[in-house]
Amino acid sequence: MKQYLEKLSSQNPLNEEEMMLAAQSLFSDEISESEIAAFLIALKSKGETAEEIASLVKVLRQHAVKIKTSQENIMDNCGTGGDGSQSFNISTASAFVLAGAGIKIAKHGNRSVSSKTGSADVLEELGVNLELGTGQIEELLEEAGITFLFAPSIQPKTRRIMKIRRELKVSTVFNIIGPLTNPVNLDSQLLGVYRKDLLGLMASVLNKLGRKRAVVLTGAGNMDEASLQGENSLVLLENGRMTSFTVHPEEVGLPVYSNEAIRGGGSKENSEILLSVLHGVKGPCLDTVLLNAGIGIYANGRANSITGGIQQARESIRSGAALEKLQMLIAYSQKNKAVI
Repeated sequence: MKQYLEKLSSQNPLNEEEMMLAAQSLFSDEISESEIAAFLIALKSKGETAEEIASLVKVLRQHAVKIKTSQENIMDNCGTGGDGSQSFNISTASAFVLAGAGIKIAKHGNRSVSSKTGSADVLEELGVNLELGTGQIEELLEEAGITFLFAPSIQPKTRRIMKIRRELKVSTVFNIIGPLTNPVNLDSQLLGVYRKDLLGLMASVLNKLGRKRAVVLTGAGNMDEASLQGENSLVLLENGRMTSFTVHPEEVGLPVYSNEAIRGGGSKENSEILLSVLHGVKGPCLDTVLLNAGIGIYANGRANSITGGIQQARESIRSGAALEKLQMLIAYSQKNKAVI
């Protein structure tokens, strides 16, 4: 570890082999907690490269619980968190809309870290059993077209690192890689980041991780979700090529709302908001999910435009397909309780 710390301290990046060896050592009992903390701070101070982030993620996925599936074109949609908006669980609600539109969704999530309510908190409030066995996770994806992977169960070997992160009380590379560590082999992804300067970097990371198609976005007001407040900044990754563009809600037939209009609360309040969206109750929450799900459908390649994606998202809700996906997830998870 000493050689990697010296290289980072000299503002020199680690190559793929060096980063993977350094990342492997983070899981070793032979390395001290102070060395792990020093490595994370040194990496942050230098500034992480796409190669370093992708290498770290590859090692984390090696240490994760293995999820096997024969399904094709599987997708995840998630933000990194950290935007401080206190919005309701937009990506969680959007996941059911995406599944209702026919996209296979492997939703990777956790309890609250930077917001009041994480995806795991709101799903648990709705009756989803978070502790499913790997075979059940795989079967659920095949039968229902959507499954949930509870991060602490999927990444059990990161507990020591998480403890150190909490003690450091400063952001590190781990604050932005959560959505990248899904152990399922994803073909497409919608990734939200709250900093525009991370858009190109994270798109490059997704390319190195093998995504065929993805959208990375920062919402108006620096949200890690697409926002109705104004202009959203996006990068489309398609077969290794990156294209930057912007989307304003009015350009895709949606109204403008302040981000204040989509503030959430605790798990009970956010679960009620999610249900209202899936029942098609009109308002800023529904329209925000339509925008995010529409972009997700476009990111998956199921629609040729965001406007077309929004139309499919609207139909997913109107037909009841999105709500049915939630009901299937709840019913299956309650019926098949196990420990990974």
